[in-house]
Amino acid sequence: MENIDLINSFSEFKDDKSIDRVTLMSILEEVFRAALKRKFGSDENFDIIINPDKGDLEIWRNRVVVADGMSEDDNEEIELAEARLIEPDFEIGEDVSEEVKLFQLGRRAILALRQNLISKIYEHDSTNIFKQFKELEGDLYSAEVHHIKHNAIILLDDEGNELVLPKSEQIRSDFFRKGESVRGIIKSVELRGNKPVIILSRTAPGFLSKLFEQEIPEVFDGLITIEGVARIPGEKAKVAVDSYDDRIDPVGACVGMKGSRIHGIVRELGNENIDVINYTKNTQLFIARALSPAKIVSMDITQEPEEGKKGRVDVFLRPEEVSRAIGRGGVNIRLASELTGFEIDVQREGVEDEDVELTEFSDEIEAWVIQEFKKIGLDTARSVLDKDVDELVKRTDLEEETILEVQKVLREEFEA
Repeated sequence: MENIDLINSFSEFKDDKSIDRVTLMSILEEVFRAALKRKFGSDENFDIIINPDKGDLEIWRNRVVVADGMSEDDNEEIELAEARLIEPDFEIGEDVSEEVKLFQLGRRAILALRQNLISKIYEHDSTNIFKQFKELEGDLYSAEVHHIKHNAIILLDDEGNELVLPKSEQIRSDFFRKGESVRGIIKSVELRGNKPVIILSRTAPGFLSKLFEQEIPEVFDGLITIEGVARIPGEKAKVAVDSYDDRIDPVGACVGMKGSRIHGIVRELGNENIDVINYTKNTQLFIARALSPAKIVSMDITQEPEEGKKGRVDVFLRPEEVSRAIGRGGVNIRLASELTGFEIDVQREGVEDEDVELTEFSDEIEAWVIQEFKKIGLDTARSVLDKDVDELVKRTDLEEETILEVQKVLREEFEA
């Protein structure tokens, strides 16, 4: 096989991979030099001439003419008799350049050379993909579902690049079919061996921020800034927004008339409940807004946030506001804490310190019974004990026997 034929056959990889012909030629020289070194022990006395325009390649070995029987290194020296077979007028001490044909390397060497070239091209391609996606970390990205595994979804983009959406980065309600388009953000890009691993995420707070940028023109244009995002993916989120233009209502602009603007984002996130609040540098006001819909009576910041450590604040509320501040399963207070950077301790305004929340008795009192008391504003043990049984029977859907049993459990707590 002539050198030119082999080069042309190698060029087929150029069509399948994102590699230009000049780079291909550079890789070719590297691979051929490695092959020459294996064959002859050194490649230093070889010239490899590559023509990127034509895609051809020539290999020339340079040796010094020595007297017959005096050669100590066949790779770098050639005896006079052999040299005169190339040119009859060569003399001792002169340089001889001789073209090396591929067949001289041997069939096994050519096969190894080809495999090495394929490996180098894939390595180059992987490096380019890694660099390309590394620059996209944190950006919104779309790809199609290629196949579904039990712990991840494998996606392919328009260029055929593979992305991974792990189960841990999926919203709980996510359900995708093969061929369906999926949006997320590029969370991380790593090189594992020579293969780039691109992780897509739909649970990261940054995904919600990017959706705001895409769906709300004022955020995209920079007229409204997102100052903070806290999420429990697929369940609830709080987003703090601000605007340097007093004429713009950042919350109104993000939500839209009757929620028209935010509706698409909510739908994308599996009906995630999104609270949009006005950001302010006034810490107490920001904490109060973050705890919405609860209304705060007062608060006492006991510790300011430090680097890598949250601050602490005691928040005082009327008893009927406590459940709103905490939220179902503690979701509201958890997100408010994450958004503001404060550990929030809820205190009941005007309630004795030794009082206990009804939810503390969930092991002994059924949740629906506790809920019946909460419906009429009774969410502490003392608030239930202070009420007459007849009054509680009238105001709730509970039987007298149930109420008496509850009060017995609560009374035993204080007696203990």
